[in-house]
Amino acid sequence: MNSNMNEYRTNTCGELNIKDVGESVKLAGWISKIRNLGGMTFIDLRDEFGITQIVIQNNEKTENMRKNLTTEACIKVEGNVVERASKNDKMKTRRN
Repeated sequence: MNSNMNEYRTNTCGELNIKDVGESVKLAGWISKIRNLGGMTFIDLRDEFGITQIVIQNNEKTENMRKNLTTEACIKVEGNVVERASKNDKMKTRRN
């Protein structure tokens, strides 16, 4: 059992990898970077263990929440782990 598991998270930002694809997880941390690319918003979420990229679909349902996001804000997210279609060389992507 992960000793970092609690009501805010099931995993840390630094531990997710290819083996976790399809799993439902909860993460908590600080927003390091926000990028809005039209149809999607990308958030680099960090904690003391690493960084995980969060993807939010831009639509009416998420509009109010996305407008209020700021860097260094502390957030909790829940969702499913998906494999990145295109890898970012600047972010660690583990395949083990």
